[in-house]
Amino acid sequence: MSDRLPETDLTRHRRLREQGSLDCADLDAILDAGFVCHLGVVIEGRPVVVPTVYGRDGRRLYLHGSVASRSLAGGGPVCVTVTHVDGLVLARSVFEHGVNYRSAMIHGVPRKVTDQDEKLAGLRRLTEHATPGQWSYARQPNRKELAATTLLVLALDEASVKIRTGGPDDGDGPDAELGLWAGTLPLTSTWGAPVADPVLPRGIPAPEHIARREGTGQG
Repeated sequence: MSDRLPETDLTRHRRLREQGSLDCADLDAILDAGFVCHLGVVIEGRPVVVPTVYGRDGRRLYLHGSVASRSLAGGGPVCVTVTHVDGLVLARSVFEHGVNYRSAMIHGVPRKVTDQDEKLAGLRRLTEHATPGQWSYARQPNRKELAATTLLVLALDEASVKIRTGGPDDGDGPDAELGLWAGTLPLTSTWGAPVADPVLPRGIPAPEHIARREGTGQG
């Protein structure tokens, strides 16, 4: 299996090519750092973009939702995006301002998962992607809940990756003489302390796989 993404008409980097990547490892890292994506579909001739949770399983992406969701009907082309903002790039000129980020855009036609064993495996992957350890801790879905759940699987065969790091680009231009501060303003996300359900009986602590995430980064 190739460790490089194919370059297609949909994934070719036409602008800021130096920020583009064809490395599958970069795609995997971006997907593994998050758990919410934006799913773009066309419904009755109109574009719709829906946030939904996902889970990566090797070279596949599982997408979850309700059977009532028209955006998860499947059968047509979709575009899935995941973006992480790592900070603002503040230059001497507003025109040169920017954002440090990691982003992935995935194209393809997803398949609706109908096999019950595969659906359970996909939901487990999705759950473990967001909260490792939770699938074996919590009650798993029953037949009625499975029937009310739609699961799509999308191959990670056609994707575009872009990553921007570093400071502003105007340090060696005329604006450098303005005497203005320039640099980056990093943005980080961390998990807070677990907050118990108000109706939870006393004496039930947060399980270790949840408690140990306090203070760790999200992406």
